[in-house]
Amino acid sequence: MKWTEGIDKLGLGLYFLLCIFAIANIYSVDQKLGEKQLMFFGVSLFIGLIIFFSRSKFFENMSGIFYIGGVLLLIGLFPFGKEIMGQKNWYKFGSLTMQPVEFAKISTSLMLANYVSGPEFNLKNIKSLVTVLAIVGIPAVVVLAIPDVGSMLVFIAFFIALYREGLDGKLFVVGALFGAVFLIANYLNDPLKISLWYFTGFIVVIGAIWVLFNVAFLHKNIYTLLPSIGIIVVLALLSIVSPMVFEKLPQHQQDRVEVLYKGEKAFRDTSGYNLLYSKTAIGSGGILGKGYREGSVTQGKFVPEQQTDYIFCAVGEEWGFVGSAGLVLAYMVFIGRIYYLAEKQKSTFNRVFGYCFASILLMHFTINLGMVMGLFPTVGIPLPYFSYGGSSLLAFSIMTFIFFKLNYADKNSLV
Repeated sequence: MKWTEGIDKLGLGLYFLLCIFAIANIYSVDQKLGEKQLMFFGVSLFIGLIIFFSRSKFFENMSGIFYIGGVLLLIGLFPFGKEIMGQKNWYKFGSLTMQPVEFAKISTSLMLANYVSGPEFNLKNIKSLVTVLAIVGIPAVVVLAIPDVGSMLVFIAFFIALYREGLDGKLFVVGALFGAVFLIANYLNDPLKISLWYFTGFIVVIGAIWVLFNVAFLHKNIYTLLPSIGIIVVLALLSIVSPMVFEKLPQHQQDRVEVLYKGEKAFRDTSGYNLLYSKTAIGSGGILGKGYREGSVTQGKFVPEQQTDYIFCAVGEEWGFVGSAGLVLAYMVFIGRIYYLAEKQKSTFNRVFGYCFASILLMHFTINLGMVMGLFPTVGIPLPYFSYGGSSLLAFSIMTFIFFKLNYADKNSLV
């Protein structure tokens, strides 16, 4: 059929595979929630049809309105939000809840794609750089103030898209250094505070040696090294300030980071409980798993809220290494497919949106799996399409159908 030409059947097929497999696993954890997730999936498909039959330029033309609406929804959480599990990041309408941060990721992607595709955009221009940082930074700061640290981390995904458009890759190295210094400084602060000063001194000495080497042996002008010197100074200050910032975090977030340092067994009755049983479930699955709805940890409800952020451990227990590896492979192929299609777009708007979409999926996937295996602190990041929740499934489905619609229009374009 001619009208189906341009529909990416591989990408769409993987989307259906992930959603259906997710519903089956949520049903295994909780039958009623599995049925509700099936309903959310039906709503997602209905909205997907509306998106498919809409004009592709609609999303580009309306991106500014969507962006403003997304930011206002986030700000509205402060007076009107419902606090659930220590975070005030939900709107509640009777028995239904809505998490606006999931939709803010869509609106930010659209706005960023709109601006980057404009004729005046040039990342070497300070005005363009400041503008894209503001587009990403405004919702990210509001999300951090909620506070929702996990969702704020996902906003790093937009810098991957910007890297494709010419952003200096050194910024990723600097960001990684800041994160490493923050974690190391807090680790050294407990229990020996004196070692924190040794660490700060180490940063200053290494930085000074590096500057002297560039001046004395590479004959670089000291003024050209001022940005690097500034980074060294910030790193040194960050190592001192980090423990103070850490102590301002809510206690449950502090405990989750402490689990990363000391292991879940040290917090087996508190913040390490979920991780301990998550690892137990994954490890007990063996090669082929215990069988669908046969997992003792899953069926025994040992992992609280397993249907959301820790759904992967149900896969590990019931489907084993083979099922878990198959799921990981499906995600890798799907995310890679989005990147591939994004790169082939004729339109800059389509390409940037595709890169934003794929990068958001990559961040969610990486952080969630690292979290359930103890490689990353628990930060409340859902596994795309897989974790229970109407907001998450609907938001990811909307992004999916928008991109496939843009790809469809691009393939059928004569330009």
